[in-house]
Amino acid sequence: MITCFIRYDIDLFKKAEFERYGKVWNSVIPRLGVDLVGYYAPHEGSATTGYAVYNLENLAAYEAYRARLAADPEALDNVAFARAERIFTREERIFLRKV
Repeated sequence: MITCFIRYDIDLFKKAEFERYGKVWNSVIPRLGVDLVGYYAPHEGSATTGYAVYNLENLAAYEAYRARLAADPEALDNVAFARAERIFTREERIFLRKV
């Protein structure tokens, strides 16, 4: 099992848009067969950092998920929304394993 952590640098004035973006993934990602832990928006402290966390069997499962994601209309719409609104300035993805 591997866990993907995504760190987002959110535009200071786009917190509501990031929350909308994350809520869409809350239904899309599990529907595409991935164990989504959740999307996390700023609450206290940094007003510009958000996270997403999900689990997969391995990197091959991640590649298969990415292929399903690229063909999903709702996922494509959400990516287009994020780009059009310029919600975040950086997205950093890291894969870790529990020890």
